[in-house]
Amino acid sequence: MTTKRTALITGASGGIGYELAKLFAKDGCNLVLVARNADKLQTIASNLQTEYAVTAHIVPLNLSLPNSPDELFQFTQRHNIAVDYLVNNAGFGLVGKFVESDLSTELEMIQLNVTALTHLTKLFAKEMVKRKFGKIMNIASTAAFQAGPLMAVYYASKAYVLSFSEAIANELKGTGVSVTVVCPGPTVTEFGKRAKVENTKLFAFGAMSAQKVAKIGYRALMSGKTIVVTGVKNKMFAQSVRLAPRKITASIARYLQEIGE
Repeated sequence: MTTKRTALITGASGGIGYELAKLFAKDGCNLVLVARNADKLQTIASNLQTEYAVTAHIVPLNLSLPNSPDELFQFTQRHNIAVDYLVNNAGFGLVGKFVESDLSTELEMIQLNVTALTHLTKLFAKEMVKRKFGKIMNIASTAAFQAGPLMAVYYASKAYVLSFSEAIANELKGTGVSVTVVCPGPTVTEFGKRAKVENTKLFAFGAMSAQKVAKIGYRALMSGKTIVVTGVKNKMFAQSVRLAPRKITASIARYLQEIGE
């Protein structure tokens, strides 16, 4: 009997994380679902177990707390769970001028978007290399390709995720472990509400469904692709900012971050 693979997904209670959980479960993977909302996680886990006959563990955890990555890793160790697929999806943003925005929120953002992602990748990648198999998905953003006035910290955090993921993908060649960084554009999730960007000009251009983003990311992960930008429009945007002067791309980013009329 073949042992089922296991996927650990952070930010699994909604949006892209939830859609990815469904895709893994559909392919017969057991799950470790991580988010702050225990009730939501329990409902999702129960539904996926019933529909796809997989095992779904839930870990209600606030990954913006410094010790949380170690707690999560210890949970998998105590339950003898070998994580074959790590999905670092949890993250959030905030719109506003840097000198006016809340510092504690921005430091929490860095802790979650950058530090926790790095910490979890370190812990689980080591185990994957020992077993000579593993796939890691880090969720970045098209924000990673340029500076982002009015969302300065968020854009910078996603630039880190892109650069970090590309680097370790190269380092891990030949180990049996691959790293895929997914760069969505505007996506219909709770992220928009929390970041207060739903009414910006960026979202007025149109947002992709979380389901579609998850499918594109999942295919890229399974094929071992390093970088994937979701959607033709987002790909064109990502390529165009590489060719334009950075001062201009920052001005464009600021324009898109403003509230639409």
